[in-house]
Amino acid sequence: MRVTLGVAVVLRIFLDDVAQPRYGYELMQRTGFASGKLYPILARLEASGWLEGEFEAGDPATLGRPQRRWYRLTDHGVASARHELARLHAQLSPSPAPLRPQVGPA
Repeated sequence: MRVTLGVAVVLRIFLDDVAQPRYGYELMQRTGFASGKLYPILARLEASGWLEGEFEAGDPATLGRPQRRWYRLTDHGVASARHELARLHAQLSPSPAPLRPQVGPA
């Protein structure tokens, strides 16, 4: 799966506490992403087997709101997310300064 910056931002939130399920509105608040950006990311992660989602139990009338869809990383998703975020971190880290000859009087 291709990990874009948006995907990386979402994965970082899930990795903050892998045992904690997340729902869409919470992720929208934490990322600042609109639903039109967030939900396609969640769908891609779920289709790739990195996330699993399920609707909460309960009748929306009893809950007083629509059912939430809870997402959590799968074991494969945890390992893949850690690997991909480490790879991105390495790519984005500054490289050591190149060795240059000293300029000036000898």
